[in-house]
Amino acid sequence: MKKPVQLIVFHAGQDDPKKCTAKKLHRFGFATLQKTVRRLPSHAVLLDPFAEKSLSCEDIALAQRHGLVALDCSWKTAEQTFQSLEIRMTPRALPFLLAANPVNYGKAYQLSTLEAFAAALYILDEVVQATSILGIYTWGHRFLELNKEPLEEYRKASSSAEVIQIMNKYI
Repeated sequence: MKKPVQLIVFHAGQDDPKKCTAKKLHRFGFATLQKTVRRLPSHAVLLDPFAEKSLSCEDIALAQRHGLVALDCSWKTAEQTFQSLEIRMTPRALPFLLAANPVNYGKAYQLSTLEAFAAALYILDEVVQATSILGIYTWGHRFLELNKEPLEEYRKASSSAEVIQIMNKYI
């Protein structure tokens, strides 16, 4: 059986705990929460909306070896936090996708931590793991329904540049 990609969250505790998808991922055993930046793994793939390069199949080996890291912090401090982590990790942006979470339903780029991980896993051809983590919420399957076509195209893309070309079709 294939080992799942490790999911790690820098959790700053700055949002509503009842709506925090990162905490629920942790409770269900799908993700590890870290409260200090220095405890985050080096060389992991950092899901960073400010990154210059898009996540693609080129990142599969790195993610399988070192994991995926998401930041669960306030957008007021996010850019500074991402910049400090880019030195130790491989920053990658997610391409255009629509949120299915109840707070930001239908909004582009407004993904919850759960949706960001699921999108990354799907793009990295870890479709079973992506589907599995989405199952912790009743609305989780809607994320895949809303984004089925672009996710499939991103997953089949051969490079970050091709992911960007595909994304431009959807914007």
